[in-house]
Amino acid sequence: MKDKIAVVTGASKGIGYAIAESLLQNGAKVFICSRNKADLQQALEKLSAFGEVGGEVCDVRSESQVQMMIEECARVFGGVDILVNNAGIGIIGKTVEEMSAEEFEQTLETNLFGVFYACHHAIPLMRSRGGGYIINISSLAGQNAHPRMAAYNASKFGLNGFTEALMLEVREHNIKVTAICPGSVNTYFGGDEPSEDQMWQLQSEDIAQIVLDLLNMHERALPSKIEIRPANPPKK
Repeated sequence: MKDKIAVVTGASKGIGYAIAESLLQNGAKVFICSRNKADLQQALEKLSAFGEVGGEVCDVRSESQVQMMIEECARVFGGVDILVNNAGIGIIGKTVEEMSAEEFEQTLETNLFGVFYACHHAIPLMRSRGGGYIINISSLAGQNAHPRMAAYNASKFGLNGFTEALMLEVREHNIKVTAICPGSVNTYFGGDEPSEDQMWQLQSEDIAQIVLDLLNMHERALPSKIEIRPANPPKK
């Protein structure tokens, strides 16, 4: 990964931050984005201790902002070799009746449309460099439906289908595509707070390790979907 150029969306905290840190520690140049300017600046300050990092405020629901973010990465570092689509939201605990149309749209636009925008603008840059790797952070909720999670389920079911189709489209251009589908992760996602009593859950660094393992795999091998879940969840 030395001198490879990676874009990681939603990387100011949690899984995205852990992935960015691991990539930097392994020699990559990393460009991150976040919707929140203060969170972005704080993450950039911490990540700069590990290597060459840049970043930009970006709401992945906006194609123009995603395009500008990808182009800025190419301007700063010279291209894009790795794209990790991590930005996501989860409005959990509301029935379809209780959820607003705006909340449903926001979930789909962030978790699915945002991935499309990033892939759409990054793929030509990868092709010009002879190939690349796209890793989409999905969820086990993309194949297992749950009540009061309809919007999130819909977004991740869609993301898994999109990822599989994209994988078939671009592998002839030496671009690999993988979906990582975690179970419960001890992060800020969905309004949670990382806590000691949730240490049975997966940790952000566990997902970062999978990303590294994928990128270090032989070029002939392509794991198109990875499922990972806590090994010892509490008994119900």
